[in-house]
Amino acid sequence: MILRHLFSPHDNKRLTHLCGPLDEHLRTIEVALQVTIAHRHEQFKVDGPKQQARRGMEMLQALYEIAERPIEAATVQLMLAGDQDMDPSDGPALHTRRADLRARTPNQATYLDAITQHDVTFGIGPAGTGKTYLAVACAVDALQRSAVQRIVLTRPAVEAGERLGFLPGDLSQKIDPYLRPLYDALYDLMGFEQVQKAFERQAIEVAPLAFMRGRTLNNAFVILDEAQNTTPEQMKMFLTRIGFGAKAVVTGDVSQIDLPKTQLSGLIDAERVLRRVKGIAICRLTSADVVRHPLVARIVDAYDMRSGSRNGDEDLEPAPATKRPRSARAARP
Repeated sequence: MILRHLFSPHDNKRLTHLCGPLDEHLRTIEVALQVTIAHRHEQFKVDGPKQQARRGMEMLQALYEIAERPIEAATVQLMLAGDQDMDPSDGPALHTRRADLRARTPNQATYLDAITQHDVTFGIGPAGTGKTYLAVACAVDALQRSAVQRIVLTRPAVEAGERLGFLPGDLSQKIDPYLRPLYDALYDLMGFEQVQKAFERQAIEVAPLAFMRGRTLNNAFVILDEAQNTTPEQMKMFLTRIGFGAKAVVTGDVSQIDLPKTQLSGLIDAERVLRRVKGIAICRLTSADVVRHPLVARIVDAYDMRSGSRNGDEDLEPAPATKRPRSARAARP
């Protein structure tokens, strides 16, 4: 199917921003939607299967409307990754430094709703699906609304081939690289100065999982990141730290386990053991929810296909989908 569109009245500056440097944005749309885009001045032609061609033309129109300024490549990729099949009211409203923060896929909206409605939520999926970032956003929102008194972020210090003892520096310097993604999310959602002040008044704590043993976490929003690298014993230890007025989110990617081959992942074990426990939500995100470079989704799919062919698809049976009650849908900013 071939669709043609004429931008009129045409604006040369907008057309330049729409196409991107050396037509970079057009090439990105072509690869993502499997279409061909040709243009001459203000006239555009999209050639491809009917649905993809129509989606491509809608993308061009949407980009033209925001093309008063140069458009970043990430903006195009995010528009391609999400927003289709999304309702403006999908997902809860989150109050963070990022005014544009919202769910970009239906599964992300389900994930955010689950965090809002449950005391313990598991977010399981591949890299780039926003598991950790959205969890931290919910924690920041809860802290700023005074729904909790502090945020506790933790992850196991398990290395992909290295050994902690051989890294330079003292303990805090050794563990810092493992916690860096959590710091980055906080800085983006709160700003550097607010994060530093929150650390000073102990409203935010970031620590390795081993430091959680023996504690009770009351009135806190607790996030366990990279949970695929916990053992079943560590996972049980973490989940039993949860006190009154607390909310916990556990995130992980079971395709990137760095534990010894003979060691069962605590995340896989927890999904089996807790899948029918009332008050716990288990959300699965997929390559369709990746909001990074479009290639990331295809890379995830390629590895999943190889993994499935190797083990004969003997993975866990899928967890039951978390249903979103209609009454929980709230307008987002």
